[in-house]
Amino acid sequence: MGDTGCKSEQEIPKNQSLKEICFLSVKKHFAALRIGAVLDLPAPLIQDLLPHLTICQLDELQPALNQRGISTLSGWVGVLQDICGPNYAVDLHTEEAAKHEVMRILFPLVLYGFKNKYINRNLNNLNTPSFLWAAAKCIKHFLLLSSVPKGVCILTAEQQPLLNLLEKQIQSISISQSVDLSKQKTQIALYILHRLIDHGLATKLVVDVQCPIMLAWLLHERGCQYVDPSLNNLMHSSRGNCITQAASASLQEASCFAGLETRASHGQDYDVSPCKCLKLNSFEEEASGKFPVDPESLCRTFTPRKSPLAVACPRGQIDCLEIRQCGSDSLKVLNGALPTFFCLRSLTLQSISAFSDLDVLSLARALKRLSDGSCNRITDLSISVLPNSRFVEILLDSSPNLTSLHVEIHTVMWGPCFLLDPMSAEPDVPKLQTKAEFPLEKLTIKIAELQTDVHFMICLLRRSPYLTFLHVAGMRLPTGFSQSQFLTTFSESNCCLRVLKLEDMKLSDCLPDILNLLRDCRLEELHLNDCRLLESCSDKEESLRQLVVALKAVPTLRTLSLAQNRLAKYTCVLVELFSGSSPSLVKRLDISSNFIQAAELQEFAERLRTHHPVHQLTLDLRKNPGDRDPATWNLALKILRPFCIVLLEGWKSTNTMVDHVSNM
Repeated sequence: MGDTGCKSEQEIPKNQSLKEICFLSVKKHFAALRIGAVLDLPAPLIQDLLPHLTICQLDELQPALNQRGISTLSGWVGVLQDICGPNYAVDLHTEEAAKHEVMRILFPLVLYGFKNKYINRNLNNLNTPSFLWAAAKCIKHFLLLSSVPKGVCILTAEQQPLLNLLEKQIQSISISQSVDLSKQKTQIALYILHRLIDHGLATKLVVDVQCPIMLAWLLHERGCQYVDPSLNNLMHSSRGNCITQAASASLQEASCFAGLETRASHGQDYDVSPCKCLKLNSFEEEASGKFPVDPESLCRTFTPRKSPLAVACPRGQIDCLEIRQCGSDSLKVLNGALPTFFCLRSLTLQSISAFSDLDVLSLARALKRLSDGSCNRITDLSISVLPNSRFVEILLDSSPNLTSLHVEIHTVMWGPCFLLDPMSAEPDVPKLQTKAEFPLEKLTIKIAELQTDVHFMICLLRRSPYLTFLHVAGMRLPTGFSQSQFLTTFSESNCCLRVLKLEDMKLSDCLPDILNLLRDCRLEELHLNDCRLLESCSDKEESLRQLVVALKAVPTLRTLSLAQNRLAKYTCVLVELFSGSSPSLVKRLDISSNFIQAAELQEFAERLRTHHPVHQLTLDLRKNPGDRDPATWNLALKILRPFCIVLLEGWKSTNTMVDHVSNM
């Protein structure tokens, strides 16, 4: 078993207690002791032991411990804090979530041979097949780095136990490096993608690079009938005799991972012959030629069949596509594919700068053709950055089955505008139907404009009566105007709301409207972040108390966030949420970035100890100046921890920018 300990032996203090010496001995001789010896220990002793065990030991013990009613959460949290540092706020409350996060962080680092402080401290024990096998059984997302020979060579072994396992586990893939399809060594990356998408379960792709021809290869015959001309020429020119030539070259035997053992994470052997793959060092960096890039040829190249008549490879489908750094060239490839992309359900497009008007109109036209040509349509659309808020309704009308929309808007103040008459510019874009309702259930709009057209927002809300989730950030109104009418619309038109997030908005003159909204709502989450809630209040404490009384009257509320509102010394008023005969059932309270100082937190803690929350409370205290009086701050935390999960991060008051941000 690989010894991937949470703490390195170099960190063990010389003045160890007898208990610590015993724990380290258990860790060192775990394989000889077997699981039964650990399970026979009393439960409190097992809990103390968990942070000292290795990752593989935790993974092996977890099922048996769960049968005894013991969670391994503390062990996984210990690993996370060792990886990310003691100030890392672990906002994970189940052992499976914490375990997945550990494996998600470490698997690509170990596979590709990257180093960080944690890996350097545990290098001899962490870089083992046991860990890779244990991690591969857990992770759902795979990061493909085609330029790192070690990792891709492991996965292209002649007998590929790790890749076979990943086929059954991986659901999403990220591609973060450009791929030149004319280079022979690119075949390795394409083969891995083919195995995970076509033979495996992966249906989500994240393309984190501007590479149009790679995007065309990913879409080709995977739920889309579109054939990109450049890719089509490349694929046809590389078939025939060049397949045999490439296959012959690729079957040169070479050991790709000399230290690969044949033990699984549970100490059982799995059948593995010596690993063979393409000789990476035999590829000339600048050499290009006609190499097979179609999936079936790649499959024959890396996994040759005994019979020349091989069974055709399956073709996977992509139902979730995310394109980051989406430039015009990539968008042209996507727009060509969209009208026949019948399996696509979720589409995310991100651009460093705002898309041009014509790009967005072309996208709307492609979405409209997809909507008209298929009964199965996109339901989840995310786009950033739109050049104008008027495009939101155009996109919604183009794809009328959307239930989730996320847009970021950054108004472009220069260049030609084609929206003066969008119907004449793009005849396929549908005319706006002012009375038609949208089936939207989730809507996120983040705006970067000098002034926001509030009438557009109100119209959009009225056309979306089924919203259960709404997140609006950055609305700016002209001087003298209030957000009052915007807030009133929720009560009138969006009675289904369960999650409301308002961020970076001035609501200091809207307390009556907020109280009215809370009076008849069924909200489960309310986030009023950076809304300057108390800025215009003459009696800030009384205003906050009125808000608390209204919040207590919402029986469904479970999450409340008042981050970045300069609450400071008024924070103690929030304890009244949990007082009286009908206390709030809030389970998560975010008061981060409110410039709460140590004495104020201590008073808050003392009051909360008197008025215990009904449930264990997750309390977010990040970005508050705890280092100004660490003794008092730590005393307050000691009072809170018996009934709160406290989320903290380091704070340095010497950093004047930190103080400035917390008071903005």
